[in-house]
Amino acid sequence: MTNPDDATASADGSGTEQSLDETARIARDLIRIDTTNWGEGRAKGETDAAAYVSEQLASLGLKPRTYESRPSRTTVVARVEGRDRSKPALVVHGHLDVVPADPSDWTFDPFAGEIHDGLLWGRGAVDMKNMDAMILTALGDILRAGEAPQRDLVVAFFADEEDGGLFGSHFMVDEHPDVFEGATEAISEVGGYSVDVAGKRAYLLQTGEKSLVWIRLVARGKAAHGSRMVAENAVTTLAKAVVAIGSHEWPVRLTDTTTQLVGELARLLNADPVALGPDEVVLRSGTASGFIRATLRTTSNPTLLKAGYKHNVVPERAEALVDIRTLAGEEDDVLLKVRELVDDDVDIEIVHRDIGLEAPFAGPLVDAMTDALLSHDPDAVVLPYLLSGGTDNKALSRLGITGYGFAPLKLPADIDFPAMFHGVDERVPLDALVFGRTVLRHLLSTY
Repeated sequence: MTNPDDATASADGSGTEQSLDETARIARDLIRIDTTNWGEGRAKGETDAAAYVSEQLASLGLKPRTYESRPSRTTVVARVEGRDRSKPALVVHGHLDVVPADPSDWTFDPFAGEIHDGLLWGRGAVDMKNMDAMILTALGDILRAGEAPQRDLVVAFFADEEDGGLFGSHFMVDEHPDVFEGATEAISEVGGYSVDVAGKRAYLLQTGEKSLVWIRLVARGKAAHGSRMVAENAVTTLAKAVVAIGSHEWPVRLTDTTTQLVGELARLLNADPVALGPDEVVLRSGTASGFIRATLRTTSNPTLLKAGYKHNVVPERAEALVDIRTLAGEEDDVLLKVRELVDDDVDIEIVHRDIGLEAPFAGPLVDAMTDALLSHDPDAVVLPYLLSGGTDNKALSRLGITGYGFAPLKLPADIDFPAMFHGVDERVPLDALVFGRTVLRHLLSTY
């Protein structure tokens, strides 16, 4: 087993087996297993990745179980006994699927797991095969040392997170809730990573996430020759609706989390939050604004267009997908506004809908996560933030489990980490993986 304290050698960028920390090797192996999820039920599946993870867990003396919601859609769960079994269990979870990637857009093949300049490149390097690897190695460090976590852990690697979790976390909550018996809290992705704010390193601990409303717009017209004058053109009707929704400026509304975050950012920036306003405070925070600004309001982004089959044929149907993220509890009001924005001859279909979450930036788990970070980076600060996207914590909340985002990474000040999520040239520093492994071990050993 690689000693985490000696793992700085993993940052030399050579990519040799001797120089790579175990976390980087596992993350690389997982990236090389293509688990693309196109959405709407179309996916390569997680079965091969689940088999790999199961083998890793079994090598630690655990008894992983796999669950198939449908062929090739596989989730892995293992339970780890803690030292104090009277304490509520903690769910530590990741997901095995990734969004699509077009190799022609990337510097390196997104499914090759290339290592260059001290960075691991590939789809999943950030979202979230990096965290999957950190979970496995942090757990391995504890168990191979003959130790045990402080409390029971339910370690889960879900299928289908990138399509709302219907075949993964929601399936498990619906069909196998007993797996999570005794658990009251959870940690997962998109939190605990560092950003630079006015020269100060700050870790963003995710205490909530926005609601999810995926809709389909459908416009219908009359099929005709492309040379004719066509008043009822489905493409034109759809285009007007897409522009109306995509360009709409939703108002700023702060929650408890974003109010606290804006105040803390303003303090670090030595700025007046009232004079500047929330948007400007966040914009001045640097790369962190890539995620944070979207949490100040609803967002509505058209993401896919589909119509027609030939250049000279006016189609009778056109459709678009729109990704809407609202603040918790605003879903119905936002849908009413969307209905106002488009013409009555455009149908609105709800493809998938899920709740928003917000937990206090306080309590024993928050204190433990903060302590774990600051124990290994004492000059930093830890701030709460609301995730603009969503995680499998949504499904777990239905069992009364409070979820946080905690995939700890100490990152260079100049890296635009939020841009890596679902972006081109996804990559993570090797030494950040080592840091995450160490911090995660600290948390699981002490909380």
